[in-house]
Amino acid sequence: MNSLLNALNADQEQMQAWRHHLHRHPEVAFDEHNTARYIAELLRSWGYVVTEGVGKTGVVASLTVGDSPKAIGLRADTDALAVQEMSDSDHKSTIPGKSHTCGHDGHSAMLLGAARYLAEKKSFNGTVHLIFQPAEEVMGGAPAMIADGLFERFPMEAVFGMHNMPTLERGKLYFTTGPIMAAVDNWEIVLTGVGSHGSMPERSVDPVVAGAALVMALQTIVSRNVAPLDSAVVSVGAFLAGDAGNVIPQTATLRLSIRSSKPETRKLVLDKVRAITAAQAAAFGVSFEIREGAPGAVLVNNPAQTEACAAIARAVLGEEQVVMPGPTFMGSEDFAYYAQHKPGTYCFIGNGNTPMVHHPMYDFDDRNLPVGAAYWVAVAEHFLA
Repeated sequence: MNSLLNALNADQEQMQAWRHHLHRHPEVAFDEHNTARYIAELLRSWGYVVTEGVGKTGVVASLTVGDSPKAIGLRADTDALAVQEMSDSDHKSTIPGKSHTCGHDGHSAMLLGAARYLAEKKSFNGTVHLIFQPAEEVMGGAPAMIADGLFERFPMEAVFGMHNMPTLERGKLYFTTGPIMAAVDNWEIVLTGVGSHGSMPERSVDPVVAGAALVMALQTIVSRNVAPLDSAVVSVGAFLAGDAGNVIPQTATLRLSIRSSKPETRKLVLDKVRAITAAQAAAFGVSFEIREGAPGAVLVNNPAQTEACAAIARAVLGEEQVVMPGPTFMGSEDFAYYAQHKPGTYCFIGNGNTPMVHHPMYDFDDRNLPVGAAYWVAVAEHFLA
């Protein structure tokens, strides 16, 4: 086994303790105040220059060794989900309705393990910026940190990210060049009609009926406009209208999750959502408002950098523990916004045959902690040689 991986394996118990603390005390998007404080205190104790409050609740920890002007960024996400955990583990969430059921506690613990090793060994030449990012789940943390001057205040030549993935073999790293995760656009459509008593529908302009028709019409966008070898998803995850069976409401609200794997496909799908909404509203006599969320972005891995990262992982973990090309997903990641500014590489670490992320029984596999930490150290040592 590689000596670096041996060294990080020896630290697994400590990394596990950090993760379990974070797991017991989950905080959701832009509310990660205690999480940020906990992480910042550890990093300061190891000699990092720590900046808190970047992008509201983000933490950036910087360490310079030697005289090289080179700098890179290693990113972990810190936010939890508004999900009631159903696990009976001894480290289960202590906060009702909130849990680390996506594994961001594990991502943070892996990066903390690498941080301590790098601070002790000082085995690189240049500056490493550790980015502990809030609000990934709402696709808001990366844009907030960028808007707060992340790349101006902490200059870096490249940025790297990693996420665990159930169903992929535990402990293996998966790399893919080019597009790897989809853009997501979270939109809301509000239909406004005329409310009435349920016994007198003729005196209403019913937004529920209009909304029901719109839900079905939206399903034709992908099936009849997107090529079978392309990928897109239009999901209506919420339909909110009325409170009583005998009242026709004034408004109906549809909440959409729209995903696409190519910029041109994204434009086509979004244009179709706008056009179909306008046509259906006119047909049913309701007015409409489309509330567009933050523009989505496809996560695109830099090819040469990703090839280099796969080679680094093979050297540390062994050939059989690295898969390239790996899978791509229609899920979304706001790491995509970093990769629009700097060469980026984002990989997956297999979590094994566990419940999927966001499932109330999901839990990060602690055996992955030294694997991910060793990869982070190796990336820093290679790109800051």
